[in-house]
This record gives sequence, C-alpha cells and structure tokens, in this order.
Amino acid sequence: MVPPRTVVKLGDFELPITHPDKLIWPETGITKLRYVQLLAELAPYMLPYSTGRFLTTIRYPEGIHGVSFYQKNCPEPTPEFVRTAKDGSIRYVVLDSIPTLLWLGSLYSLEFHVSSDEIANPLPNTWMLDMDPSLEEEPRLMEATALVGELLQSLGLSAVPKTSGATGVQIVMPIERGPSFDDLRQFGKFISEYLVASNPRLFTVERMKKDRDDRIYLDYLQHYAGKTLPAPYSPRARPHATLSTPLSWEEVRRDVKPTDFHLLNIGERLRERGDLLASASRQNLAPIIAHLGKK
Repeated sequence: MVPPRTVVKLGDFELPITHPDKLIWPETGITKLRYVQLLAELAPYMLPYSTGRFLTTIRYPEGIHGVSFYQKNCPEPTPEFVRTAKDGSIRYVVLDSIPTLLWLGSLYSLEFHVSSDEIANPLPNTWMLDMDPSLEEEPRLMEATALVGELLQSLGLSAVPKTSGATGVQIVMPIERGPSFDDLRQFGKFISEYLVASNPRLFTVERMKKDRDDRIYLDYLQHYAGKTLPAPYSPRARPHATLSTPLSWEEVRRDVKPTDFHLLNIGERLRERGDLLASASRQNLAPIIAHLGKK
C-alpha cells in the first residue's frame, strides 16, 4: 500500500511529504506537514546561525515520544541541493538553504544543533555561556540569567540571552574576531567562577551532576571547537513544541518561562519584534582577555 503523501511547493522547489498527517507533537496537534510548513516560516531566522557550521540533528521518526537518534553524517540518498562538509570521517550537512531545512524536517529532524566552530574560519565570532539547571523546572532561571547580564554589563559588555528551548538558557555574545577558543574559555572561566563565588547557592561549575545539588551549572566549556549547542530558533522535542528563542533583558526581568515560546507563536513574535540576536553589536573581548592573562 502506498503511504499517503502531499507535496510542499516553494517557487520551483517541490518536496514530497509522506505521512503528512502523522502527529509529531501530539500535545500541540502539530503534524508532519504542519511542521515542515512552520520550518519554512522559521528558515530566514534560523539559517544565518547554521550556515557555515557543522550540523548535528536529532531525528524522531515516530514523533517526540518515540525512539530518537543523533545524526551527524548526512542522510542518504542526498538531494542535489544539499551541501555537505567533511570533518575527519564525518560528512556533515551544511544547513544553508530553505530546501535543505525542509528536507531535514521531512526526515523527522526535530532539533538542529550547530558547531561552535565555523567550517572556514578557526577564530570564533561568538562567545557563549551555557546555563544548565539541575532542576527540570528551575524557578530561579531568569534571576540567574539577569545576574550574568549584570556582571557582563559591569565589564562594559552586552550580550543576548536565549532560551535553549528545553530547561536552560544560553548567553550569546557576538564578538570581534581575534581571541581563540582557548581565550574564550579563559574568559568564561573567569565569569563563571566569579558568579559562583558571589552566589554559591545558585551557581556551580561542578561538571558531575551528582555534585551540583539544585544549583545551575555554568558550562563555559561547551563553547569550543567540535562542540554543539541548539541553533537559535531550533525546535526542541518537548511536549510544548518549544524552541530556542532570543530574549530581551526586559523579558528576563519579567521572569518569562522557556515554555512561553513555541512553534505555534514564534511566527507572530518574529513578525512583531524581529530577531533580537541579529541586532546585537559585536563586542571586543581582547582587552579583557589580555588583562586576565596578566594575572
């Protein structure tokens, strides 16, 4: 029996979608076809953060409550419009076009994690701090996020907080090229250890989960060549169909929740507010890193 299918069209591009009515996020009623349509709306906002980087996806062939698997190697057969890049023995997808994004969505890729390092440039253009709560629902998350922002502001720096789409937050700072990933780790270590010393009941840098208690882990090590984090606007395989969303500091002070931002309302938010990360100015970390190196 031939499975039901429909065809998604964007200009001259056509993509057959099998099982279009399959529920991917049952709690929100998002079907496979609706998901691919939502990805088309998200594409102009997500692609700037995945282009030129190595992509790892998480695929859920039976929806978010089914079996899942990570995929680094490009799926086969590979359409002609898909670009790839090799790193060692792995042939990664380069997520740089709407057809590629929709094709991946049709393969039940529900999460898009991009490398910290770029394919063509060894010097990073972003610093990030990953804030990973120990609790599934952390009531102090935005309080903790605000403290990171205040510390950076005291150093004359600005950054953009974004929800991970799951339980945490990443602090994202576009930077002027120059510092290496090792330099950025030194800066992240300074920021994290200062926050832990100032707020020992709230923050930790303990890598072992058993040593964190209920504290928020400041993972300054995750932003490094070869490591990945969810791309801005990547959906997550969570019941509310949440996705990684840049925030304003005013929203942080209002104590918004990661579950406030999801696939069914992100389009309206982007039409009203645009991409808050795209307008962030690049920061010069070189003087601070040089000062840290003298200590």
